[in-house]
Amino acid sequence: MVGVTEPPAGRSTGTESDPSRPTRILIVDDDPIVRSALGLMLGGQPDFSVVGEAINGRDCLAQLGTLQPDLILMDLRMPVLDGIRTTREITAGHPTITVIALTTFDTDDMVLAALSAGADGFLLKDTPPAKLVSAIRAVRDGEPILSPSAVRTLLHHVQADDRTERRERARARLAELSERELEVAMAIADGANNAEIAGRLQLSVPTVKTYVSRLLDRLELNNRVQIAICVQQAELTP
Repeated sequence: MVGVTEPPAGRSTGTESDPSRPTRILIVDDDPIVRSALGLMLGGQPDFSVVGEAINGRDCLAQLGTLQPDLILMDLRMPVLDGIRTTREITAGHPTITVIALTTFDTDDMVLAALSAGADGFLLKDTPPAKLVSAIRAVRDGEPILSPSAVRTLLHHVQADDRTERRERARARLAELSERELEVAMAIADGANNAEIAGRLQLSVPTVKTYVSRLLDRLELNNRVQIAICVQQAELTP
């Protein structure tokens, strides 16, 4: 996902019943240049269909019934109705819609508020295009994704006990893992999705998924972000 808040383990989307249907994406941002850039980038992907744009949260909510998006890219700082409140309304009233917070800012309050509101992922707008597309696919497929800085923010808000004790507990848990399991855990902490881990470690994607499931069981955790936080707590990454 953990301390103050955890992102959800991933809500199902309408695309799961028909994998051949492109994922319907709604872009919500008050900046027309950002909307245009995202539309051009995502519209060129065969598995994505950009079905509409909204200039603020109120505009977004008004279009949900007509556009029926599977996934929403949600700017957080907007006039009229901001992305945090909009995300909260969507996750409460439309639980099958996946929401990814996409913002220029990653302050502690912003990260925690977005995840608490129910966002399935938190990414920065300056994420490289290829990485952004890959991350959107991962979230769509049920993998909660956070930018590395957002993971660090969550780490800073985990229980305020002694850092040394926290590090040693995390290292003791990770010491029970095999070498390959630890490699997968560290790749998750680095923000890699399953396909990227597979390429990095020369494994198949199904094998990576098996390792992730095994890590969750062995570490007694609920989701990938908790794995990342455990690795961060152990101070095994820069």
